[in-house]
Amino acid sequence: MLNVPTVPTVPTVPRPHAVLSGFSLLALLPVLLGLLVMGTLAARPALADQVRGSQLQVMRTLDVAGAWRITRGAGVKVAVLDSGVDPRHHDLAGSVFTGPDLTVGANPRGVAPLRLHGTYMASLIAGHGHGPGHSDGVIGVAPAAKVLSVRVILEDDEPGFHDFNSEARFENVVARGIRYAVDHGADVINMSISKDQPTRQERAAIRYAISKGVVLVAAAGNDGAGRKDGPYSYPASLPGVISVAAADRGMHKASFSNRNSLVLLAAPGVDIFGAGPGDQYWVGRGTSQATALVSGVAALIKAKYPKMSPALVAQALTTGATRRPYRGYDPGMGFGVVNAARSLAEAARLSRHRHTASGAGVQDADLPMTAGTSTSPSALPPVRVVRRDTGMITLYGGVALAATACAGASLTAVIVLVRRARRVREHREHDEPREPQPGWRQRAPT
Repeated sequence: MLNVPTVPTVPTVPRPHAVLSGFSLLALLPVLLGLLVMGTLAARPALADQVRGSQLQVMRTLDVAGAWRITRGAGVKVAVLDSGVDPRHHDLAGSVFTGPDLTVGANPRGVAPLRLHGTYMASLIAGHGHGPGHSDGVIGVAPAAKVLSVRVILEDDEPGFHDFNSEARFENVVARGIRYAVDHGADVINMSISKDQPTRQERAAIRYAISKGVVLVAAAGNDGAGRKDGPYSYPASLPGVISVAAADRGMHKASFSNRNSLVLLAAPGVDIFGAGPGDQYWVGRGTSQATALVSGVAALIKAKYPKMSPALVAQALTTGATRRPYRGYDPGMGFGVVNAARSLAEAARLSRHRHTASGAGVQDADLPMTAGTSTSPSALPPVRVVRRDTGMITLYGGVALAATACAGASLTAVIVLVRRARRVREHREHDEPREPQPGWRQRAPT
């Protein structure tokens, strides 16, 4: 469970009923899957155009202006697997398709979902602003994209949160959400969620999504504070998923961001402004926000190159990253900070290639992993477990060490004896009288 301070909610206009001063960010964090947001600022009112101004630094870091010369994401659908999205928020109105609520039965009947975290993430991906020229409010990385909202988690303040986290019937809601998103036209799936272990169904759903050309982006996790390495979180750490870390204002790894060898790249994740339900605005920090920004860039790539495989999209994102680590890769920041314009340029270079397997030997991603081909779903052979006797290992290791010590002692003794024999021989040769040699002159004693 994350330790989360409060985060501000910011109204579009200073209306008394719109201000939720000091509201706990735990409302943002349903953590069956550890929703990844942490707030840092005190509550304060602001106008929507002030929100847009607060986004400028992040947008410059991502170079979205350069990317928008090519595409703004039209024609792409991004599935947001989260706590639900408010389709009436004026920065998202007309851009949201509401999918199923897979958490039904966790909350008491008649309790409406809060939809805070999901709305926040959706606005960073596809917010289009409002007002004259859409110049006010939140603008997303792909403002012309559409959002498919699939509710797969509850937020901490919802009354069914405990039941949702503890009941087995909700164990595979994420897997079901992934499959629903794929089957309903998603090009990118954003998962600003995290948990300790994946299920078999989630692994299969991710294989299914990748086989259909869908890009999966997930949060690396917010449990990195005070840790040199780790932990790993899921679904971000599953093969084929783009794992996103959070960068601070200086474009270094944020202290809370997880550090592990499966982090692919980073994005800004500190003091990120976004929309909340009821035309509210929020600011927070976490790998959730960084993940949504990367999903927006992935949406831009898929808008321009709709047939590009997930593997090539990931390659474009990593190759186009800026602030690259000194040695090329770092477990805290991956291959660097995502850059929309550079990633699109790399995608253009990669677009003539294909990176999908085909043929008779290709595994059907919708079937379990098998020992044979996709047409013969025989069971995998049992995994052979090798159990090592630690006691015998210790015994043999001790014997080996003792033998090594004895060998060393014997060698030392041989060296000492050889040297001693040499000194005795030299001493005897020095003490023996020497016979005069022919031709030597004898001197009389003086």
